[in-house]
Amino acid sequence: MKKFNFPRIARHMLSTHSQLKRVFPSNSLDAIERVIKQCEANHTGEIRFVIETALDCAALFAEQTTRERAIEVFSKVGVWDTEHNNGVLIYVLLADREVEIIADRGIYRKTGIDAWSQICQQIEAAFKQGLFEDGVIQGIRAVGQHLSTHYPASGQKINELPDKPVLL
Repeated sequence: MKKFNFPRIARHMLSTHSQLKRVFPSNSLDAIERVIKQCEANHTGEIRFVIETALDCAALFAEQTTRERAIEVFSKVGVWDTEHNNGVLIYVLLADREVEIIADRGIYRKTGIDAWSQICQQIEAAFKQGLFEDGVIQGIRAVGQHLSTHYPASGQKINELPDKPVLL
């Protein structure tokens, strides 16, 4: 018999879009978009930031992890479709206060998983202190440093993906 994580299910069922707006008001989302744009000026990679309030019932009862959902979102928002396979998704599942970074194969081969795990931990630590915008901005800058190291800007850059944060 399958045992469900009822506290997690309740947390997701009680999470609302208005909570997301309280934690990430429009001025925070604008600041995050500006930082993505600034970081992307220094490299040829693409950074997408997605916040999801909560998982739906089907995902919860299937015990979908934050990482599994982030992989789905990676595909959904087209991060996998960059010319140099150097897109990076920063995904926040707000109900769980968890962060996942999914890097396309080009940049992943150059950095490995430890670099991304460390950035996720730093963002989550900021969240625990209530520093949501600051944590995300620091994370974006850290991702940008990896992209700048391995994919430095050269000539005119084409912005392949929107910089605006996605709210799910």
